[in-house]
Amino acid sequence: MGPLNNYTIIELAGLGPAPYAGMLLADMGADVIRVEKSARPEPGRQHDISLRNKRSIVLNLKNPEHREKLLDLVERADALIEGFRPGVTERLGVGPDDCLARNPALIYGRLTGWGQDGPLAQAAGHDINYIALSGALHAIGRPDTAPVPPVNFVGDMGGGGMLLAFGLVCALLEVQSSGKGQIVDAAMIDGSASLSWMVHYFQAAGMWNTGRRGNNFLDGGAHFYDAYETKDGKYVSLGCLEPQFYAEFLARVGRDAAEFSGQLDAQQWPHLKARLTELFKTRTRDDWCALLEGTDACFAPVLSIREAPAHPHNQSRATFIELDGMVQPGPAPRFSRTVADIRHGPRAPGADTDSVLAELNINRGKANRQDSQ
Repeated sequence: MGPLNNYTIIELAGLGPAPYAGMLLADMGADVIRVEKSARPEPGRQHDISLRNKRSIVLNLKNPEHREKLLDLVERADALIEGFRPGVTERLGVGPDDCLARNPALIYGRLTGWGQDGPLAQAAGHDINYIALSGALHAIGRPDTAPVPPVNFVGDMGGGGMLLAFGLVCALLEVQSSGKGQIVDAAMIDGSASLSWMVHYFQAAGMWNTGRRGNNFLDGGAHFYDAYETKDGKYVSLGCLEPQFYAEFLARVGRDAAEFSGQLDAQQWPHLKARLTELFKTRTRDDWCALLEGTDACFAPVLSIREAPAHPHNQSRATFIELDGMVQPGPAPRFSRTVADIRHGPRAPGADTDSVLAELNINRGKANRQDSQ
């Protein structure tokens, strides 16, 4: 069992970042009970990885009887997760004041894009908007081109779901000494700003040009830290930042150390990058892997989402697993004693309503109706 196996967390059903936070906690052994408003089938639900390890119950929170059942669950829970706009749960009667009145030790986790307050708190938005305002998006992309959206890794997942999971665990640790619950206000704009800490450091130290992306040593400006196309139209990554690793790379690919001596001279980067662009196109990706992979040249092939699970290193660590015929990332991080695992895949909406309410000695009443609208 994982390190959180003694915790019960209620997740009010939503999309994306908040369910990802619930998935992280469920993977670590927490009993995450997802509260859904309807048992009607959802297209593609069986492939929604964020639902793994969670139990599912159906409660219509607009129904006073069902709302009371949720508050009964809250009395016995350690934390609650919700990812709605500010004020939604208050209007439903299950906001922080309602829940903490029933369980003063509850951790109430809230996840939004803009945060619970501020001029934009009630505005709609998505990952790209939050990371745009935090400054993170501006740093991603090539010179003289528009910034490149990094899928939704930075705002939704890293700056949102992961930040919420971290905040919940911090608050769960604190409540052990204080006995007092609290609200965790996780905002994707705050989280993506936090993820940008190193660029702020480099800028303050005069080591980063924030005015023009793609001209710095970690954003693709440097020849020794970039992705290159190979002869077969695939890509490889190079990250030999340190002088000893840079020297290792040059030696293994047979480049003239004198020509490439100006590693940190940004004026030489365009010329040296052009030379490496030519070099990498002389061999296939597999050829470069045979020469450089596993060495101190700081090299790796650029694998697609489909290719990555088959790589020997990922297979040896079980970085990806297969469950119900679907390949997916395994639980992370790893623990030496309280091993995290995946106990089951997505459950049908409401599949656990009977058992969850029975465990808590709650009269299920109308909550067993398939359409709880």
